[in-house]
Amino acid sequence: MRSRTLERYLARQIFGAVGFVLLGFLSLFAFFDLIHELGDLGRGNYHLREVFIFVLLSVPAHAYELFPVVVLIGTLYVLAHLASNSEFTVMRGSGLSPRGAATALAKVGLVFVVATFVVGEWAAPAAEEAAQKLRMHAMSTLIGQEMRTGLWFKDERSFINVREARSASALTDVRIYQFDRNDRLQLARAAARGEYLGGGRWKLIDVAQTEFTPEGPRVERLPSVEWHSAVNPEMLDVLIVAPERMSVWKLYKYTEHLAGNNQKTERYEIAMWKKLFYPLAVLVMMALALPFAYIQARAGMVGIKVFSGIMLGTFFHMLNSLFSHIGLLQNWPPVAAAAIPSAAFFLAAVLMMWWVERR
Repeated sequence: MRSRTLERYLARQIFGAVGFVLLGFLSLFAFFDLIHELGDLGRGNYHLREVFIFVLLSVPAHAYELFPVVVLIGTLYVLAHLASNSEFTVMRGSGLSPRGAATALAKVGLVFVVATFVVGEWAAPAAEEAAQKLRMHAMSTLIGQEMRTGLWFKDERSFINVREARSASALTDVRIYQFDRNDRLQLARAAARGEYLGGGRWKLIDVAQTEFTPEGPRVERLPSVEWHSAVNPEMLDVLIVAPERMSVWKLYKYTEHLAGNNQKTERYEIAMWKKLFYPLAVLVMMALALPFAYIQARAGMVGIKVFSGIMLGTFFHMLNSLFSHIGLLQNWPPVAAAAIPSAAFFLAAVLMMWWVERR
């Protein structure tokens, strides 16, 4: 009964602290997004209303990215505050062992794990897609939609179909259908690849084109053609499959699609495993915060401990991104590239707990 009371007290304190820290971070990131978006205010139909909606729709993605860091800071603050007031010492005297404290934190952490997974799997991808579509439609007349036949978008009197786009500046299997003022097909062009040269210029490689003239169709095959278009990589970014914006299920299906076409899948496999491991990072962060409750329990130093939490959280975020790139470059197993940062921090938490218990 006593342990349940302590668990409820800890949970209430941690939920409150984490919620407060999350609100603070989201407000800060929303402010930065607002400042950034104000630079495009007035372009096309991108007015203040659209700017605020875009910033609001970006909040779930920020929340997902910040969850482990926020949980670390919030938990560390609560434990450090309890230690500075000798409350944690009283809890230990009441029978709260290190294992009991870890169990209590794990129970609270499971709620954050579920919340992180739900936000990352459904809320953030849907909101991010809506935000990017809103921005694209407001700032330009280009219309794009991801379909089974690839990406489709309109540029003046031309309709462009891209079967695959591994990056915003490198397109594969490009088809361009150009119409005249009377909406009659004027030119049909198919290219194996398209590379962005800059300044609205694309280089189409291995081109087969058919020009429809009054005398009849004229077919040509050309090694390369320069294509001028308002389409640029920045605009294509909102249409291209970005691993960070996809759910685990979509990443799995897209990886299957790439594997079926004998294409490289490492980037998407790493992203998929990262999405699976990322919610568990919340538990790792809580485990990392626990030893701080036993360090200089009567000396206070709440501010220093919270600052340490911020630094550790930032380092974890950087390490998580770094190992994704290293794993991709070094051809590491995707599971290893995704799991190493969390495993390393969990090992650090275990070693720190072992050290404070030996003191």
